[in-house]
This record gives sequence, structure tokens and C-alpha cells, in this order.
Amino acid sequence: MATEDCASRSAGETSRPHGPDRRGRFADRLATARMQNFVGREEEVELFRRALSGVPSAPSVIVLHGPGGIGKSALLQRYAVEARSAGRPVVSVDTRTIYPSPAAFEQAATGALFQDDCVLMVDSFERCRDMEEWLRNRFLPRLPTGVLVVLAGRLPPGPLWRTDLGWRDLMRVVPLSELDADEAAGLLAGQGADPTAHRELLGFAGGNPLALRLAAEVAAHGSTDGTVWEPSRAVTEQLLSHLVGDLPSPAHRHALEICGHALDTTEDLLRVVLPEEDATQLFAWLRQLPFVRSGRYGVYPHDVIRDSLDSDFRWRDPDRYMAMHRAVRRHLVERIRNAPEREALRATGAYNYIISRTSWIRKFRGSRDEGGAYEDTPRPEEAAELVRMTREIEGEQSAAAVEYWLTRQPESFKVHRRYSSNELLGFMAWLRVEWPDADMRRADPVAAEAWDAVSVMAPPRHGEHVNIARFMVHRHTPHRPSRAWDLVHMRIIFELLRARHCAWSCVVMADPEFWEPLMTYMDMFQPPGRSGRTPGLFCHDWRAVRVDEWAEGIDVRLLGGQPEKPAEEPKGVSVALTRAEADAAVRDALRNWLDPDALAVSPLLKFRIIEADDGSKAVAALQEVLNKAVQRLQDNPRTQHLHAVLTMTFQSAHTQEAMARRLNMAFSTYRRYLTRAIDEVQERVWLWETQGHVPD
Repeated sequence: MATEDCASRSAGETSRPHGPDRRGRFADRLATARMQNFVGREEEVELFRRALSGVPSAPSVIVLHGPGGIGKSALLQRYAVEARSAGRPVVSVDTRTIYPSPAAFEQAATGALFQDDCVLMVDSFERCRDMEEWLRNRFLPRLPTGVLVVLAGRLPPGPLWRTDLGWRDLMRVVPLSELDADEAAGLLAGQGADPTAHRELLGFAGGNPLALRLAAEVAAHGSTDGTVWEPSRAVTEQLLSHLVGDLPSPAHRHALEICGHALDTTEDLLRVVLPEEDATQLFAWLRQLPFVRSGRYGVYPHDVIRDSLDSDFRWRDPDRYMAMHRAVRRHLVERIRNAPEREALRATGAYNYIISRTSWIRKFRGSRDEGGAYEDTPRPEEAAELVRMTREIEGEQSAAAVEYWLTRQPESFKVHRRYSSNELLGFMAWLRVEWPDADMRRADPVAAEAWDAVSVMAPPRHGEHVNIARFMVHRHTPHRPSRAWDLVHMRIIFELLRARHCAWSCVVMADPEFWEPLMTYMDMFQPPGRSGRTPGLFCHDWRAVRVDEWAEGIDVRLLGGQPEKPAEEPKGVSVALTRAEADAAVRDALRNWLDPDALAVSPLLKFRIIEADDGSKAVAALQEVLNKAVQRLQDNPRTQHLHAVLTMTFQSAHTQEAMARRLNMAFSTYRRYLTRAIDEVQERVWLWETQGHVPD
């Protein structure tokens, strides 16, 4: 289908003798409305004007590309108005309305072959991929030299356009990005959207013009009862239909669902979540989608498409959505707990992202419009600045506490800087408290109070400690969401999941009433009986709710909406063996390794790593723990000789003297090896118990 400006009207056409002038076309009214509602794209319009005027450096072919809904067709319509205003005829070809063949295209664009000053505009150019070579080498070279060509499609032109020395000079490729914040706000205002809903509308649609117009239309006729605006199902369905369209297969749909949920998608992630599919082929397909970008750590969709994909999947199939989420979460948590710190921090950001995919959490996150921030280690010369910043924002007592901890645990501090200028925005500290001595109590009563509060409920055992997130001082956004505060959340989750030998994790938050829903979601509760004391203390007992249970609980709450009440006080630890008691129990258990009746009364059955409800299963679980601890001796070349001594001693009825002879060892050497072997097993079992899990 093509449209062409008429050079003149019929000679016999006359105006009506009476009444208003009705000679104008409906197209003129459409053009006027489009001009009035057009927003942004100043650089792209200026480029077209220069090309119209024939400036020597201006291109003869302009190629616009970007995902669906980004405004390519609207820009072509604006170009058509500009061309007609300049007296240039316009030939428009929408390839969605013609058969994708050279003959059909040439018939639709015939007018451009015979008008030297014509502007040829081709929309949905991605449908011409199979005839690009013909278009580049056969059709376009036949156009008169004065013709200006504009091609608009979802995909950029193929590489042969850019490698051809002739086309490289004549053509300008223009990727269309989203509207900036001011342009997006202007579009909403022009659509009549309720100004009080602009923040939510922009948070959903970003700068995608189609999403903004759809959302504004719904918001303009929606409820004004003060509730937070969310995209309707109709908006989501229209967006996905227009922007994504039909998919090649269920496997491709599953890959796109993962891409819409995860922060970054890689082949590795697809392989983990879709083990029976060809991850390499699916990843290559994702990379070429027009609405998917390639970043440093993987591919990801445009924000509005990502959010629409995720909310639609969650609504359409909650069970399969949760199964996909759990697979992604397990992969990320494993990396957080076991990878080197730099990689683990990236995984933490990705984990924090997937557990924040609910609308009510948005108010606790920084705005997309803010400048980016990054976490850094404070420089020694910045210590005085951190103390000064704290004094200005939180007062003298907090400043003294910061000064104390900078001396005691400087490695606990993390600062946040602005990407664009390296400006110091603020900082936080993740403190490790093994015992609150008198100096600490004087310097930081809040940290001491956190220790005392958790000790009343379930005191840390020997070898355990308490972690406390403190200060969280930010110059521009004190105790309110921002991009820098997002880094605080990421660091807290990183430390929670990486904790070793940690009994309790505590977070001290100013304005606890604001932050309580988020803390409840993270399964952190305020200790009871805290009237008149520091109100913003939230705690989690890792001996009562371990890492896997904690992550599983967040998964369940992900679909449940904003928590209506604080997290319940944890059930606590039923028995807290001392290290000496635990070591004695391990030694006795090794002696009774093969005797289930004797193991049935072992104090170790009350350990949290013995995950079983009835007696026989608990004994089997204890035997499995002992087997794994002993096997570690065999796996380590340094302790393989100890493995032989231990297994032969406790799995036979021979005396120790006889065992030494069988091993061809002096009795003193045998006893030394046996003692070391038992020590190794005791240390391993205690480590697993304080960590709260037994590695596979």
C-alpha cells in the first residue's frame, strides 16, 4: 500500500457557494492532531530537516530502528508533515500491508521512481529482510538523485549496508531510544493523565511512547480514589501483543519468560533453568530480538517489556512462574554463597532484583531517573568526612560511634559514590560483634542494645557472632529510597547470605514504620518488649530459620502482596550445645557409628543440621552427616592418612593396640593420628552446625 500527494486538484472542482469551507481533507486534520501530540525527537527531526534542505553533509538515506512502540511510525508521520510543508511529495510504503516481494514493493513505491524531489518512507522495514540485497543493489540505485529515503524498522540494517563504501557515506543509521523524563511527562500531560499518577505511570512505562499512551488512557478514565496506579491487564496484553507478538515455540516462550524475570540472562542461566533445551540456540534468538539489549553481564529486555512479560506470566501461570523463579533463585544463591566476592556481589544484585518483582516494593527502591551509584571501599583520608557527615545528619552520638568503629573495624564500612562525578553520597557499616566489651558499650549503645536484645531471646553460642547493619548515612536522601540506598539493600542481602558462624543478623533502621513492610518481607522482626528503646532494630536468627528456609519464605511471600503484619518471633533454638559438649557428642557418635540404638540418644540429634522428624530418620541423617565429615578426610590429600586410621578404628572391634599393628604404626603415632582425625571431624561438624547447612 502506498500513499502519494496529489500534484493538483481536478479542473472542474469548485468550492461550495454557501457555508464553511469544506474543501480540506480529513488527512489534514489527522496531520494537525499528530503535530500537536508529537513529543520529543528534536535531534531526529533536525536531521531530517537538514536532509530535506540538501545540506552537503546530510544523508540521502535515513534508517530508523528500535523496538515496537518506541515511536518509529509517529516519527515517520512527523517527517511526512515536514516534507509537505517544504513542498516535497511523499510516497509512503507500509510493508505490513503488501506481500513481501520485490514486485509488490516496487509497485507500492512506483511514485518515487518518477519524482526527483520525492520523499520515500518505508515503515516496518524488518519485513524486507529477505529482499534487502535487491533493495540495496537494484531498487534504490534506480531512484532519482534528489529522492530522500527514510527506512524504519525494528532491526538495524544488515552488515552489508555498513561495509559498502558507497552506502556508508550516503546513509545515516539512527537508533531510537526511549523518551527522556521531561518528554515522557509532557506526553502524559498531553494525554490528560492524572498528575498524581505520573510517578507510577513513568515507573511502569519509562520512556516507551506506546506504553505511556496506553497507560495514560487508562489512568485518565480510571479511579481517583488515591490508590496507587498499576497497569491493567488490558494494557499489558496490548503491549505484549504489539511489542512481542507470536513466538516460534514453547521453548522460546520459556526463554523469554526467564529473560523477563532475571536481571541479566546468559546461556548458563538458560541451561540451568531449561536443562532439556538448546540454551545456545535460545540465547542467540534472544540476542537478535529488537526489544532485547546486550549488556556487560548478559541480555535484558527494555524495562516496560520486562515488566509486562513478568506480570503477565505471574498472572497467567502462577505455579510455573514460581517454579521458574525458584530455579533462578537457587542458581543465584549458590553463586552468592560460594563464588569470589566480586562475582557474588553481581549475583546479589541479580537476586535482589528478582525478589523485588512486585509493585508494592517499588516505593522502597530508587527511581530510574536518578543518576547511578556504586559501592566502594572508603579511602583512609575520608574517615573524617564520614564522621562529619554523620554529625550533620544524625548527631554527635552517632558520629562518635562511627569514629569508634572506623578505628576498630574499618573493613566493615562501604561508601556509595555517584557514577557521573564520584561524589561521596553516603555510607553504611556491616559490623561483626563477638562480645560487647565496656569500650564498645560506651562508644555505641545501639550496637550493645542489639546484642542484649537477641541474647535475651537466644544467646549466641561459643564460636558464633552477631552481625549488625549500622548507620546507613546518606547526604541527599537520609533514610529514604534512592539508588544509593539500593546498594545498602544489596550489601545487607550479600552479608546475610554469606554469613558464617553467625547467630543473629540485625539491621538498625531510622523510621521503622516506613521500612517495616520491607523488613517483614525479608523475615526480620522487631524484638518484643522494646518500649522506649531504639525502635528501628530488626533481627533474624539463623539457627531458627536457615538460609534455604529464609530464601524459600521470600519466594512464598513474593506472590502474596505486601505483608500486613510483622514477621513472627522465630521459634528459637531448642538446645544450644557448647563447643565442648558438641565435641564430646561427636566423639561418642563416632564410637557408635554403626549402632543405631546408641545413636538414637545422641545430643547431636538436636542439631539443626539433622533435618528429620522421627527417630529412625534422624539417626540416618546423623549417620549421613558423620559419613560426609569423615569423607572430607579422604578427599583432602593432606588428611587421607587420617581417614584410614579413623575408619579402621571405629568400624572394627579390634583394640587400638591391635589396630596400630595392623596399620604398621608405632602406637604413639597411631594415637596422634587418631586424635587429629577426630579433631578434624569435630571441627567440620561444628562448622556445618554454625553455618546452618551441610554442603552437598
